[in-house]
Amino acid sequence: MSLWKIVSLRDHVQAMQERKALHTLLAKRQEDLSPRRMKDSYLEVILPLGSQPEIREKYLNVHNSVRFGRILEDLDSLGVLICYTHTKQEMQPRSPLSIVTALVDKINLCKKIIYPDCDIKFTGNVSWVGKTSMEVKMHMLQLHDGDYCPVLDATFVMVARDPENKRPAFVNPLVPETPEEEEIFKQGELNKLKRIDFSTASLLKMAPTAEERNIVHDIFLNTLDTRTVSFRSRKLPPNSVWMEDAKLKGLQICHPQERNIFNRIFGGFLMRKAFELGWATACSYGGSRPFIVSVDDIMFQRPVEVGSLLLLSGQVCYTEKNYIQVRVHSEVYDADTREHHTTNIFHFTFISENEVPRVVPKTYGESMLYLDGKRHFAAVMKEI
Repeated sequence: MSLWKIVSLRDHVQAMQERKALHTLLAKRQEDLSPRRMKDSYLEVILPLGSQPEIREKYLNVHNSVRFGRILEDLDSLGVLICYTHTKQEMQPRSPLSIVTALVDKINLCKKIIYPDCDIKFTGNVSWVGKTSMEVKMHMLQLHDGDYCPVLDATFVMVARDPENKRPAFVNPLVPETPEEEEIFKQGELNKLKRIDFSTASLLKMAPTAEERNIVHDIFLNTLDTRTVSFRSRKLPPNSVWMEDAKLKGLQICHPQERNIFNRIFGGFLMRKAFELGWATACSYGGSRPFIVSVDDIMFQRPVEVGSLLLLSGQVCYTEKNYIQVRVHSEVYDADTREHHTTNIFHFTFISENEVPRVVPKTYGESMLYLDGKRHFAAVMKEI
């Protein structure tokens, strides 16, 4: 075992020993926790890119605009902070809860460019609460001519765990105070039901619909080589790209600098790396600079341990006019056990400066990726 792994493990063990004592502070029932209002968790945070130029370098990209991957990291951190604010107990100097990101439900952008020399304001609050989970709505605005203008809206789902991050833990209930807050709370419940329905209808569990089967068969017929009478002889239509030729891969060594107290890699870091590969995949496919339109349905399926090899695979899975739907699959490789495990699936919707070629699946598996991408794209288009 390497020296840094030994040091990392020692720090982790010490932190866990300190947190074990916090178990006595956990509520036995949710009813034992005092209700909270939406305004109790409301936070505003300023990112002073305009007023403090020295921090600008961290956020700057090669196009002289703000790196969206850095914004994903900030949103993840803010979501956790908002949840700790919601669950804060006045008489407790330290929270017994471990708040972790379970899901990025959606992030929709209304601006193509985020400027690197104007202050940014993040706002957010808890908008819905279950027994152990919390939905957080966040907004990002940027200062222009004295006013803060909307840039994006984000919805995250966070879960509370015990001090050692082993079991679920109860969180304070949320009480809406106004008719508007009642609607926001109801929407949170609807969002939960939509996620369940979307998961139930997943192409990994259910066959495609009749309409989707017709789409796949039409693609198959349009790619048959009419000069031969064979199911195997395929021909790429004009202005098209085979799906197998529309992918990029990346590798990230998970160093301890990006860890949390549980010796695992921050979710925001994983999102940044996945987005950057997704952007590169869209850029190489479209041949021009892509702009992010939406991020949706990022499920954190498995934590990433320090020392893991993080394997990322970006795939263009659906295109329409100048829109590019990219799926990034993330998995960890454990060199000791030689095992691969999926950690995340990321879905990004980009818009290119020019109309892009049509991506065409060849195999049945690729056809399912195509239909899944089409579903995600349709869901995004309903929102924007």
